[in-house]
Amino acid sequence: MRRQGMILQVSTLLAVILLFGLGPFFYDNESVLFEGMMYLALAQGVNVLYGFTGYLPFGYVGFFGAGAYGASLAMLDWHVSPLFGVLLGGLTAAVVGLILSPLLRLSGAYFAIGSLAASQIIYYIVSNPNMQSLTNGPYGIDLSSVFNDVFSYFTMFAIALLATAFVIYLRHSNFGMSLLALRDDPVSASMSGIPVLRIRTLAWLVSAFMAGVVGATYGWHISVFYPNSVFNLTISIFAIVFTLFGGRATAVGPLVGTVLLYGVYTFIGVSSPQYFQLIYGLLIVALVLFLPRGVVSLFTRIKAGTRKQGGDVLAQ
Repeated sequence: MRRQGMILQVSTLLAVILLFGLGPFFYDNESVLFEGMMYLALAQGVNVLYGFTGYLPFGYVGFFGAGAYGASLAMLDWHVSPLFGVLLGGLTAAVVGLILSPLLRLSGAYFAIGSLAASQIIYYIVSNPNMQSLTNGPYGIDLSSVFNDVFSYFTMFAIALLATAFVIYLRHSNFGMSLLALRDDPVSASMSGIPVLRIRTLAWLVSAFMAGVVGATYGWHISVFYPNSVFNLTISIFAIVFTLFGGRATAVGPLVGTVLLYGVYTFIGVSSPQYFQLIYGLLIVALVLFLPRGVVSLFTRIKAGTRKQGGDVLAQ
């Protein structure tokens, strides 16, 4: 069983490497590959929070935008290197997460709505014309002086790979097991000695940091962006849907969800948006009705059925 799990994890990392690391050599649309990596990394970040703690962050894009602005302002005002700027973007998002940590006192729909409201507050603060001296207000950021599409592409590739590896680590670490325990029953987890508030806050901050570095790298890659582009709620929705579609609390689930759904969006949604909306809606309805635990659970069912048939044969 452990050997099969190890094979699946190694296969997941190899899939990320083959799809996105070698993708530019076989597929000439670099922007599609870049955004695919971006959504994979964001989906893994959502996975850390929602998959392992049960907190659904509708306002996850707030960390993404905070990271984009934190990194960009550090590059422009402090003239730091882009890589160090990306790290500062992640730290900026983590600081924002620390400020917003009282949201963790909420649960369920209240937390989801609260996080959404918080992301909108951050957006209005950043885009306020009175903040032009600090954030340039609604007039956006220009990073053309440090633009490097190749370097930023492989930085995003490294982030997506590390994010996937981190989720694999969570699946087998005491930290990850503790998160799953408090997700399923926080009262019992607390009674068994798990520091619920501390590890829940840590997962929240790690998830925020992941979104921050992704947002920072995205801003660096496109070089010119505006508040409404990095605080677009569609970013949150896509990351959440990709995670749910593939399967939460697994490393392969967000990868499967991103490849399948973002592939549908790329090849159908751009050219025929009316068909894309229909197909997307049908996929989500089918998921809720037949695979509430995501596409990955289908493979688990098949494996369990195969094992059961093998046991029946042996019994005969």
